[in-house]
Amino acid sequence: MAMISPKSLLQVPSPTCLSSAKYGQFLSVTTTPTFSPKRTPLTLITTRSAKKPSRLIMGASASSFSADIGGVLSDVSIFTTAGQPVMFKDLWDQNEGIAVVALLRHFGCPCCWELASSLKESKEKFDSSGVKLIAIGVGTPNKARLLAERLPFPMDCLYADPERKAYDVLGLYYGLGRTFFNPASAKVFSRFDALRKAVKNYTIEATPDDRSGVLQQGGMFVFKGKQLLYARKDEGTGDHAPLDDIFEICCKVPVA
Repeated sequence: MAMISPKSLLQVPSPTCLSSAKYGQFLSVTTTPTFSPKRTPLTLITTRSAKKPSRLIMGASASSFSADIGGVLSDVSIFTTAGQPVMFKDLWDQNEGIAVVALLRHFGCPCCWELASSLKESKEKFDSSGVKLIAIGVGTPNKARLLAERLPFPMDCLYADPERKAYDVLGLYYGLGRTFFNPASAKVFSRFDALRKAVKNYTIEATPDDRSGVLQQGGMFVFKGKQLLYARKDEGTGDHAPLDDIFEICCKVPVA
């Protein structure tokens, strides 16, 4: 396969949603979940404690998440679309607040415009459920504003991570193979119409000036306070988490 330039990404259709999740094994609350590097269907792992409600972690990644991953992430600094630095711990209530954190590949990725469009259309549903929606992309704040203004997308939900700090903390995939040659990337071909609609006002100018950023993959996470409820790393370009799964996880969160 020939190497794909950022400009040619305009021809890449959008991702498909997985149809369902299979339920897996039970682990004690003190066990750190370990996920196989081999691509498998989504597995719902429930950890139980006699003192605390069950917590849910959707595993579809190649690495494990430590119990304090929320605390580590809380000290990561990113930027608003206005260019103001902000810490993760200031994005939502770190005690009981529920947040869906969508990490896009980068602001110039057409597949990410399609995902951002889907998130925007679902925002009212998130809001009515008391769930904070947070979307983050690789690139500078001015690149984030291009997506927000042209898609459009609510700027108060969009953040820039030019140095990929959050991506590194969460261990999201990075590299040429993952970006252009992973079989999971083929899912984008099933949603061409949605992608074409989302990129109506697309501009390649939203691509990071540091071109190494285009090799970054994204992921989807759900937190209750600092507690990780759901974790899914994109296996390839356009391999996004199904929003139906995200809504289901949010609905399962015990009421405080």
